[in-house]
Amino acid sequence: MTDTGRALRALYQPQGGVGAIFDDKVRDYMAARPDYPRALIDALADGIARPAAEATVADLGAGSGLLTRALLARFGTVWAVEPGAPMRAACDAMLGGSPGYRSAAGAAEAIPLPAGSVDLITAAQAFHWFDVPRARAEARRVLAPGGQVALVWNDRVGGDPLHQALDALFAEFGGAKRSALVAHEERRGVDDFFGAAGFETRQWPHAHALDRDGLLALAFSRSYMPARDTPAGRAATARLDEVFARHAEGGQLQVRYTTVLMRGAPG
Repeated sequence: MTDTGRALRALYQPQGGVGAIFDDKVRDYMAARPDYPRALIDALADGIARPAAEATVADLGAGSGLLTRALLARFGTVWAVEPGAPMRAACDAMLGGSPGYRSAAGAAEAIPLPAGSVDLITAAQAFHWFDVPRARAEARRVLAPGGQVALVWNDRVGGDPLHQALDALFAEFGGAKRSALVAHEERRGVDDFFGAAGFETRQWPHAHALDRDGLLALAFSRSYMPARDTPAGRAATARLDEVFARHAEGGQLQVRYTTVLMRGAPG
């Protein structure tokens, strides 16, 4: 059987590997990626052994800090663990003054924290980049007794006409990297990661509004999309303007998601 995760990660090696995927997409990522619903944070806080205000969280693949920021409102210490220096710098700039905030260079396969020091590991929109066996071993190493891992996604609503239009555009302009990502289904490996102990799944509706510039930022924040200033990027911009004109109302798009949580303790 083809290791689709390895194949996906290999496509990014020429540009610095997984840790550098979003180095040139920080501004777009911060401008348009959705946040996470409060109900998710409440569920995470209610599901751990220690009181949330005393707990330590490691947010893996923290990126620009969208989930990290929400976690800081409930948890005592939150580590933003991010391999990409530009993303980590953006996260530090936004959250560096927040009590309980820490950041470190690292990844799911190399978490820079002591054994048994973490009550909750989170990973939002990041699991598909994991080398699952290595990430599982690291999670088991750093988790305290009773600790859990929460894998989180904002899934685009598949039947929504806006998302159908975006899927067609991504297929057109995403090239081999988009094809590899589609082949490597994002949930593949979740069963192996948690093992025999299993996991629970919960979900909530979520949405955010974007103007025309926000739609462009959302699209170009994708790892497989071409740079804006290339011929392909300019062609994609023209197509995105068509999508916006067709689906916007009053100068805004309502972008709908389903927030999914898969949570458990790696066995």
